[in-house]
Amino acid sequence: MTENKIHTRQTASEQVEQWQSEGKKIVFTNGCFDIVHLGHIDYLEKARNLGDKLVLGLNTDDSVKRLKGESRPVVNEYARSRMMSAFEFVDCVVLFDEPTPLELIEKIKPNILVKGDDYSLETIVGADFVIAKGGEVKTIPLVKGYSTTSLIEKIKQL
Repeated sequence: MTENKIHTRQTASEQVEQWQSEGKKIVFTNGCFDIVHLGHIDYLEKARNLGDKLVLGLNTDDSVKRLKGESRPVVNEYARSRMMSAFEFVDCVVLFDEPTPLELIEKIKPNILVKGDDYSLETIVGADFVIAKGGEVKTIPLVKGYSTTSLIEKIKQL
């Protein structure tokens, strides 16, 4: 059941430790994933292909509101968690409420940290920590023309 992929910070950390003890490379990424679209799917598939397991840090509703404004998220955190965990290329979903995923990254200790190519190495939160632990930080080219904000604007104009 996909709901089994949704973890607390502690159980996610324990799961990652187990996977790493089996020699698996853990990839971590994060985001709001409010209205899921092709850009998200392409990005997450590519992120997962960089390692053996993909851990997704998902912004809570309050966190999304702080980042995107009072009208967001469109889809609540439970529904977003279930949707993201339904993808076969997502192995673990963990909610976080802090302004950045740094604390979660430090708890998870991924082998590979991934963000979209709209970030540079210098602007990726947690990059220093992952590199200091011997891990890698990578960016993935984003599919042009897809964003939740642009989808919402398109819907508003209908």
